[in-house]
Formats: sequence, structure tokens, C-alpha cells
Amino acid sequence: MPRQKSQHVDNPRAVGERLRAAREAVGLSQRQLAFVGCSPAYISRIEAGDRIPSLQLLRELGRRLGVSEDYLATGAESSRSDRLLAAELARGFDDFERARSLYQEILAAPQDAVERSQALEGLGHLEFRTGHAADAVRLLEEALAVVGERDSDRPALADALGRAYAALGELAPAIAIYERCLEHAEQNGDKLAVVPFASLLAYALADTANFARAEQVVARALALEADTVDLHARARIHWSQAKVQAERGNSEVFARHAHRALALLELTEDTTALAMAHRLVAYAELDRDRPEDALRHLEEGWPLLERGASALEHVQYRIDTARAYARLGREEDAAALALEAAGQLGDLLPEDGGRAYTLVADVYAELGRPEQAQELYELAAELLKRNNPNRYLAEVYGKLASLHDAEGRRDRAYDYMKLALGMRQAVAARQQV
Repeated sequence: MPRQKSQHVDNPRAVGERLRAAREAVGLSQRQLAFVGCSPAYISRIEAGDRIPSLQLLRELGRRLGVSEDYLATGAESSRSDRLLAAELARGFDDFERARSLYQEILAAPQDAVERSQALEGLGHLEFRTGHAADAVRLLEEALAVVGERDSDRPALADALGRAYAALGELAPAIAIYERCLEHAEQNGDKLAVVPFASLLAYALADTANFARAEQVVARALALEADTVDLHARARIHWSQAKVQAERGNSEVFARHAHRALALLELTEDTTALAMAHRLVAYAELDRDRPEDALRHLEEGWPLLERGASALEHVQYRIDTARAYARLGREEDAAALALEAAGQLGDLLPEDGGRAYTLVADVYAELGRPEQAQELYELAAELLKRNNPNRYLAEVYGKLASLHDAEGRRDRAYDYMKLALGMRQAVAARQQV
């Protein structure tokens, strides 16, 4: 039955009819319209008149459909420009070049603050999708500043902004964004937003080695899984738990949650997310020393990356495949893939590049090629130093210490061990601030 009439909408059933008409007018399915905090199932309930969306949610739906929240709420005519609608549609269908051109045309012409904010956000999403995290942060922050809104009022923007900060290695602002959005969702009883933002927060906390807090947050998300109909949101819960358990060294629990995330995403049409879930499972299988299973998942996921994956994700896939080859004794295949991946790392962000070079160095270490491994570990360290302190740099120093020790260079091993210890202490001190 429809809920009690709210003051910000004229009639729940009329809202649903207008939403359905606007969605069908631009040729989007309920799944294509869905986003973080608003699942396809929830859209279906709104269109049936069984749910009354908040004004913030109506604003986000309207932004994606080219109508105003006032139109969806009460039937008032929208003043949304045709160009902004066309830009949103182009971005939705991964026509990035056309979308960027349209957004830039909007910003070059006279426009009101709301339309400017929406165009800036659209460009911010494009920059993040194409691997330009710093530009994404600048544009998304400006989109909020133009209209004086909080990130928690725009969940899709907040999701991308937090991810962009994390991609730059700036985890503190990413965590702050996710904390605010999670608190806002909990205060409003919005379970649809609680689950994804709890998952994102737990993932970011794990990257800072704050495992106790990460486990608390992901436990809250897991408690809500039974009430969550959005398959992507449920997959995110298990993905975050897999991340936390991997960092904790709990291989079996890591693998269990990785497989659960994969099973959920297999029920969706999101091929990019499914490809990355195969990589997550492959990583878990490598962690359990099951390279045959890891390679099977990597081979199954690789064709799914043709559309939608970033350059970094492509490189990561090749590195993990090389690691599987090395474990299987396929040394020539492993070396060839590792070399190919290393040649594609130059354009990555320092944080991403440093972590990727570390993985390539791991391949060479497994292949018994210490000189090449050392060179790549040292290159990884130089990149990771740019965001200091961080635990990945501590890990690289530890690996360099082990490598030098194995080669009989005790003094160099001792120097790197001191650097690793100092870096771990600096990371721990930062967590206490």
C-alpha cells in the first residue's frame, strides 16, 4: 500500500507515473537509472507509488533524466537544458567524447548555478572514469561549492569524490566523506545508502590499516544484507569484508567473501564489476596457493574488460595473470606478461604506479630474478614516497630487506628493515591522530 502522503510530493502514485514517463522518454531501464543509494528495486517501488523518495533522491533522479525534482514531486515544468540531458545520456552510454564536449559547451554558455553544478559533476565523473583523479576531485568539489551543497546531499557525487581522493592516495578526505554520508544515511533511516557507504568506508579504513574500525563498519553493513535487494550493494558488502580479511591474513575468510561477491555480481548485467570480481577471487586463490583456480578466473574475467575498465584495471589483470603463471612454473609466459605490464605503468598516478610496480617486482622475485625485482621495488618506493607515510611503502622496504638478506647483503638488508620499521611506526602514529 502507498505510504502516507508527504508534504514535498503531491501524490505518491503521480510521482511514480512521472518518474516512469521520464525514464521511458530517455530510453533507460530501471537498472540503468539506478545508482548508489537507489537500487532498481527501489525505483520500481517508487514507480508503483509504494515509496515516497526524498527531495535529495528526486533531485538525483531528475538530474539523470533531464527533469527537475519539482517536476517529479509535483508536476512543475522543468527548465533543464536539452544539452545537459544529452550530455547525461552520452555519459550513461559511455560516449565519453560526446559527453565531455556537451558539458564544456554548457559551461561556456550562460547558465544558472544548478545547471553549472550538474555540468561540473558530469565532467568530474568523466575524469574519474578515464583515470584523471586529480581533475575529478577539482571538478566535483567545485560542483558542490557552486550551489553550497554538502557531499552527503549528493550520493553519486560523494561516491565518486571519495574514490577519486582514494585513487590519489589521500585517504583522510575519502574517509571523511564516507563517514559523513554514512551518518547522514543512518540519521535518515536510509538503508539503501547505509550499505554502500559502509562498504566504501570499510574499504578505505582497511587501506589505512585501521582494521578494527573497518571490521566494525563492515559488520554493520553485513547486518543489513538480508534487507538489501540491490545486488551491487550486497556484493560491495562482501567485497569490503574480503578486503579487510585479506589485509588481516585470513585467507579462507577472504576467499569465502570474494566468492560471495562474485556470485552476486553474476546475477547482474554489470560486466565490468563482474570482471573485477573474478580478479578478486583470483587474488584470493593465489593467496591460498591455488594458481590453477586463480588463472581460470582471470581467463574468464579478461574478455569482460573490453568495455568500461580503466587502464589501471587492465594492467592489474595482466600482473595477476603473470603471478599465476609464475606459480605454475610457466616462467616465459610470466616474464613476458610482467614486462608488458611494466611498460604500461608510466602514465599511472604515483600511488597506483607504486603498488603496480610492487606486484610486477613480486613476479620477478618468484621467478628467481632478484636484480630485476630489486630495480622494480626501488622504483615502487620512489613513487610511493610521494604520499608519505603509507603502509605500502613499508611493505616495499620489507621486501627489499628480505631480498638483500637472501643475497647476503646484510648491511643493506638492515638499512631497509629500519626504514620499514620506521614507516610502520609513522603509519600507526597517523592512525592515532
